[in-house]
Amino acid sequence: MRKPEQELAEIKSMMERSTRFLSLSGLAGILAGIYAFAGAGIAWFWIFFPLTEYGAGSEAITHADLETNLLVLAIIVLLLAIGTAYLLSQQKSKKNSDKFWTPASKRFLLALFIPVLAGGLFSFALIHESSYQLIAPATLIFYGLGLINASHFTLGEIRNLGIGQLILGLVGAFFPEYGLVCWALGFGVLHVIYGSMMYYKYDR
Repeated sequence: MRKPEQELAEIKSMMERSTRFLSLSGLAGILAGIYAFAGAGIAWFWIFFPLTEYGAGSEAITHADLETNLLVLAIIVLLLAIGTAYLLSQQKSKKNSDKFWTPASKRFLLALFIPVLAGGLFSFALIHESSYQLIAPATLIFYGLGLINASHFTLGEIRNLGIGQLILGLVGAFFPEYGLVCWALGFGVLHVIYGSMMYYKYDR
């Protein structure tokens, strides 16, 4: 005879698996943070380095070229982060003998990507209006809202990560000169911190 506590724990685990997407990979969060930090460093070099005293000899980048390069860089970072998250989360699902595509995973993705997609379209509107200083804060704010929204369908740590992104986005909106710094802290540092926490808590 099993103890009632064991049976209750199993029932709770089954309910969580049916209502929450638990295959998020902490390692994917760490790698996404590294990609973002590297992307922010490249963007800083393209935007600011030729204007500093250390930029002697650097080739000047025209405004149109800079806009295109930053857009391509952002897409590359985004695709790397999404691709890594998909592959490692799917690998975690197989390791735990869970299905990857479930009603819970679909609810999680829908809750996350509706605000993120809206943020992407809003960012293109900012580009159209040449409001470049608000792009970094906008992406942080919409991504943070997406994470908070999606936290109802996955691990609880995601909510705190979303709140952190949202706060940094608001700070960057009021102090746009620090927008790229806030973006690097949000997408880079916070992803590494929370990815590490999730990895040591759930993945090992």
